[in-house]
This record gives sequence, C-alpha cells and structure tokens, in this order.
Amino acid sequence: MTRPPAIERFLAQPAFAVVGASADRAKYGNKVLRCYRQHDLPVVGVHPKLTTVEGAPCHARLQDVPGPPRAVSIVAPPAAAAAIVADAIAAGCKYLWFQPGAEDAAASATARAAGLEVIDGGPCLLVALGFRDV
Repeated sequence: MTRPPAIERFLAQPAFAVVGASADRAKYGNKVLRCYRQHDLPVVGVHPKLTTVEGAPCHARLQDVPGPPRAVSIVAPPAAAAAIVADAIAAGCKYLWFQPGAEDAAASATARAAGLEVIDGGPCLLVALGFRDV
C-alpha cells in the first residue's frame, strides 16, 4: 500500500504521542494508541487525568512528555484543538495528525503558520497503518 508523502514523513519519526488517549478500549483515543503499539512504534498518551493507557505512560500535556514526541496524533474534540496546538508548539513537536473528527481549520492554520507539518481531512492512522481490534 502506498501512503501519501506527508503520512510517510509522519510515520518516519522516532517517537509518537496520542493526545486524547483513553482507557476505554471502545474509544478511538485507545485504538490509535494500541495501533502504534501493534506496530512496535514508541508511543505515549496525553490525557490530563491518566498516568498509563494500555501499558504506555500517559502525561497531562505534551510539554510534560520527555523528549518531546515529534509526531502527535490528535483524537480530541475540535473545541480542544487550539489548546492542543499551542501545547504542541510550546513542546517543540514538528508533526500533527488530526484524526477524523478532531479537525479544526483554525487550529491547523495556526500549526502550519508555526512551521508544523499538519495532516488533516484525510485517513486515520488506523487505516494508514492497519489495526486489529483484539
């Protein structure tokens, strides 16, 4: 399967974070995190109230993640997008992938203006990488 260049660049990064990680296995914030783990990619969760998700460490915000992760999947309501983008910029993240349903045009524009590469309006990580809901 051939992926668009922006997705290839995103997936070539050395570390990932999932903003909106969830302990609920039925939610996409959990599925996206599990997808990274199924493909043996280093991932952390970002959620203000959780410390682990599916065995991966979870941090309150991107600025709290050691590293920081260069590539971030966003699985959160669009109303939270502006704050997530501000956090990503402050943390030094370089790539953002708004998963379907999390997109916000103004937040994407802000991220691009700050020099981040943004994927939005496209496929989800689960499709791009392949996910087994087991």
